[in-house]
Amino acid sequence: MTTLTDIMTSELTTVDRGATLKEVALLMREQDIGNVLIMDGDTLVGIITDRDIVIRAVAYGHDLGTAASDYATGEVFSMDAATTVAEAAAEMAARQLRRLPVTRDGQVVGIVSLADLATRTQTGADEQALQGISQPTI
Repeated sequence: MTTLTDIMTSELTTVDRGATLKEVALLMREQDIGNVLIMDGDTLVGIITDRDIVIRAVAYGHDLGTAASDYATGEVFSMDAATTVAEAAAEMAARQLRRLPVTRDGQVVGIVSLADLATRTQTGADEQALQGISQPTI
């Protein structure tokens, strides 16, 4: 069975909770990524996406010098690296998540995106598990 370890991106882009929206946006541009993890030491405290910056801050004319953590999603759901892709996809579908931080022994070691699930999995079971992600909830 394919696990999150097999498909995760292990090169993470992180900032501390004091990083500004502008600093995070520049990192996203430089690294051509859409999300950054916000850390307090070794502890994950939030995740901010390019969409968060645009919808929660820029659209309201907020100062880009403001801490990115003020606009991030806190209490981020994560799963252990040994979790199967099917289990992770089911959880992501149930929670309507597009990104899933991956942990090992409580430390963040990677991240899996919806695109990773779609492009890096090969079994029929994995494909079936993906069907519920990003579907409107009724």
